[in-house]
Amino acid sequence: MHRACILLLLTALTVTGCDRRASDGPVVVSAIGGAPHIVPPAQLTSDLPPRLLLAATAQGLVSLDAAGQIEPGLAERWTVLDDGLSYIFRLRDATWSDGRPVTTEQVVTILRRALKDRTNNPAAAYLTAIDEIVAMTPEVIEIHLSQPRPDLLRRLAQPELALFRMNPPGGAGPLRLVKHHGNTVLLRPAPGDSDDPEADTAEPNPRDDIELIGERAARAIIRFADHRSDMVTGGTVADWPLVAGVDIPASSIHRDPAQGLFGLAVVDRSGFLGQATARAAIAAAIDRQGMVSAIAPDWPSQAAILPERLDSAAASASPAWANGSIEQRRDGARVVTASWRATHSDPLTLRIALPAGPGGTLLYGWIGSALLAIGIEPQRVAIDADADLRLIDRVSPFDTARWYLATACAPCSDDAHAAIEAARTAPTPADRAAALAKADATLTADTAFIPLATPLRWSLVAPGLDLWQQNARAWHPLNALRSPTK
Repeated sequence: MHRACILLLLTALTVTGCDRRASDGPVVVSAIGGAPHIVPPAQLTSDLPPRLLLAATAQGLVSLDAAGQIEPGLAERWTVLDDGLSYIFRLRDATWSDGRPVTTEQVVTILRRALKDRTNNPAAAYLTAIDEIVAMTPEVIEIHLSQPRPDLLRRLAQPELALFRMNPPGGAGPLRLVKHHGNTVLLRPAPGDSDDPEADTAEPNPRDDIELIGERAARAIIRFADHRSDMVTGGTVADWPLVAGVDIPASSIHRDPAQGLFGLAVVDRSGFLGQATARAAIAAAIDRQGMVSAIAPDWPSQAAILPERLDSAAASASPAWANGSIEQRRDGARVVTASWRATHSDPLTLRIALPAGPGGTLLYGWIGSALLAIGIEPQRVAIDADADLRLIDRVSPFDTARWYLATACAPCSDDAHAAIEAARTAPTPADRAAALAKADATLTADTAFIPLATPLRWSLVAPGLDLWQQNARAWHPLNALRSPTK
């Protein structure tokens, strides 16, 4: 599979030209995934093209800039009062996609509806401290909290909190959809979004447009190498080997310093995996450093759930096996599997759900060999198939330990789940920090999640995209790629 994909790319590259695309047309972006189509925020999945399209056409009160930092969205400025319990937002003049003005009453209604829909909107689960949203004046709204949340703005900046109307469907910029054909959409800056007062009356400049294409990684890489696009975004470990095997300038290949979870969730806690000692044995047997070094240079391995302390009261919990050598760890793991086989006649087989692609094959080689080394027969299955262990590969949307712990609890013990819930409902920041530290220690001891590394995220970027920046969110908004025309 890996070799076939590389040969396909190399064959395509034999007909490529030497120059990049002319810079007087739209920025052409290939986003790895399915076709881009506008969906309401509550219907978003992890598929990148619809997420990019929604964020471009329906911003929230605040947004993420090219560096992954907070910038104004529909709110032009804000003030924090009452020791972090009150956020006052002043809205700028903005219009919906049909040209009608955005009102504070509409904003309040949309936000209230989104926060109630915890079943479909995952962002709502991290905004339970909001107890009231009110329109104070025609230009000002207030969000009042029951407990301080220092990272509230980052939570509000997620695409799931974009301000989106259903009738007619659409948002309020900063880009507008002007054409949609198949897996390609054409976007143009929304009227009034430029700092230039004459921009609204000027003829549209094609250089300011964005052409977004949703496609699989192999096609995206070919398009970029053939100088028919300016950027590929959304690359993961599954397709990273394709990049390493083609002739693309090193200066165009970028890896984000992404933070999040990359590891194996124990999704079936029956049989062998019903024992915490057995789950820890598997975690100990995997040679993380060897795996990351073989797949990508300077890819950081990870043994703990939390990458750092974050808002916990203690340093990230370290598993008991972490200080041993790989040989010592596997010796201990063999004792556990031998004990199991001594009392069970059935073969010891574990199904591992991994993504398709050459990167998934490399991961299976390292994980499967670790299991074989301690007496377990591995079986690779599709990422969405029934499994015993499933790869979780997600970038953290905000810097709170609760996101890491809640995401890693899939499932986890009743004690770990209760500790995570106690952190959510803690009455003070100090209580919350203490509860997060307890939850981290409890979940680590439970070994419900087996950390392997940080998420690997890559992009291909042409030199003309002067606004593009690497960032820890691996998020690259379409309106922040190239400086606008003057």
